[in-house]
Amino acid sequence: MRNPKQHHKSAGFTLVEMAIVLAVIGMILGAIAIAKDVQRNAEYTKIANKYLNQWKQTYDQYYQRTGVVLGDCQQAPTYMVNGSETNFDSGSGDVCGRQSAWGGGSGAAGIPDNFTNKGLRICNGAGYAGGEDNAGAAGLATQNLRDLMLRAGIEMPPGRGEGFEDRYLYQDTNGNAAEVQVCFQWNSEGTPSGAGNVMVVRGLTPDLARYIDQIIDGKADAREGRFRIQAAGQSGDDGANAPGYQWEANNTFSQTDNPTAATGGGGDLSGDSAGDTDDALDEDRVALLTAHWNMEQ
Repeated sequence: MRNPKQHHKSAGFTLVEMAIVLAVIGMILGAIAIAKDVQRNAEYTKIANKYLNQWKQTYDQYYQRTGVVLGDCQQAPTYMVNGSETNFDSGSGDVCGRQSAWGGGSGAAGIPDNFTNKGLRICNGAGYAGGEDNAGAAGLATQNLRDLMLRAGIEMPPGRGEGFEDRYLYQDTNGNAAEVQVCFQWNSEGTPSGAGNVMVVRGLTPDLARYIDQIIDGKADAREGRFRIQAAGQSGDDGANAPGYQWEANNTFSQTDNPTAATGGGGDLSGDSAGDTDDALDEDRVALLTAHWNMEQ
């Protein structure tokens, strides 16, 4: 005889119940992915607004307070960043002291074509070694960015902290540490990344460069607008009036307008960052780029 107290065995999950569980799991995973994107975009916005834009304002404040661009000489301005280190013609004349090579200051026009030792970048230390954040880095100036700002009595953005105001630490999309560094330099006429005085922004991942470019120019184009990739070529089919190209690097190769360049197939920017290991592993460091932001004065 059957015991009335005996419990019935569970019949298990129905298809409807399993579908609901899977749907809930999918929603949770989707929410996690969205949360990561939101967190990353929030960090990118902070870098753009509270770091780079603040340095743009700091540069403008230096001009307003001293009457010259960063590192220029006040008694004989050249309107070039680091102008006080430039020389006249053969390098025998001190541009600030107006020495005899200037012919009493009127021997030749005081335009960039007549100066040498120009285009050096003013930084607070060298930062990344050459080739680690794409090709084309200018030489390092003798003048120091932090010293110039302190001498003018200008408060710098906090950056990484006291003594490292020019740096900002963040994580790339693979979770590896990367550091943005701000420098300034003057670009000669015809420079693809923009002529004139620019902010040199080093240590950008392609995602971060693309995000900042959209904020500054309204679109992500690595070769056009006020925010451009350093050392982009403009020759042959890539002429100055040709369409631009995207910030197309990944965690193995540096940016190039020809995807085969990093493996020896040509292009303007051959493989020069992230080691070119031919790997695309989740733990690899994302390739780093350098961009130039035109300062307009």
